[in-house]
Amino acid sequence: MRASRIGISAGMLAGFLIVNSAANAQALDDKYWAQVAAYYTKIDTKVRISPASNPNGGTQIDLEDDLNFDDDEILPSFSAGARLGGGFQAGVDYYALNRDSTATLARDITINDVTYPVSASVTGSFKTNIYRFTIGWAFVRKDNFELGAAIGAHVTDISFGIEGQGTTPGGTTVTAQRRQQDVLAPLPTVGVYTTFNVAPKLTLGARIDYLSLSIDKYDGRLINTQASLAYRFTRNFGVGVMYRYVDYRLDVEKSNYVGRFAYKFRGPAVFLEAGF
Repeated sequence: MRASRIGISAGMLAGFLIVNSAANAQALDDKYWAQVAAYYTKIDTKVRISPASNPNGGTQIDLEDDLNFDDDEILPSFSAGARLGGGFQAGVDYYALNRDSTATLARDITINDVTYPVSASVTGSFKTNIYRFTIGWAFVRKDNFELGAAIGAHVTDISFGIEGQGTTPGGTTVTAQRRQQDVLAPLPTVGVYTTFNVAPKLTLGARIDYLSLSIDKYDGRLINTQASLAYRFTRNFGVGVMYRYVDYRLDVEKSNYVGRFAYKFRGPAVFLEAGF
């Protein structure tokens, strides 16, 4: 594993902020807020798992193409936050990508030390729980506008499994084989955000979180950007629309395997929010 490094692209952050001129959905006078959303997402997921003794021995598989996973899903999410005073705020975010499928393979694939041959029937599962924690500080604050920077942690709990008829090294018969890998990766992020009250009941916002980090047994990259427009139909409750794009990759080196887990998802959402 190469030495730790953190790469932050200010130009990329600024570019995303300009393009997504509309995501912190809370109004500027909220002290506390919470939001429940449902995304209609397009998903692209790739996994590669190899034995530690042969890091290039595994097959990179596309879960949507090779294992017949659905490439669109309804994705629920939850977020909440609080203003702490002095321009500071804290936030939490949670969403999950949990899918499984059964497919007949169109090619040989190798997962860790098992090869599943062409025409074999296999069942795969890919489950992720994502938790995001941030602390932000608004360095520009006006009555109807704020612009701030944030640091945080993006914690991903991944579980990938595959089961079917396969062979192990030196095996001469095809038998039922199951392989599963679980990994919990807490990685730091930096980001920028903005909120703009364009009218008494309308709020625009934008945010992006970025990560490029190699540390210990993990090498990760993340771009998380979102945009929203919220309408408060009462002082404390509102509805809105949102768009989110996530590009995530995690390379893992453990004593018994080497793995890569990568996914992209993007799509619009509708949400309900409360602010006090």
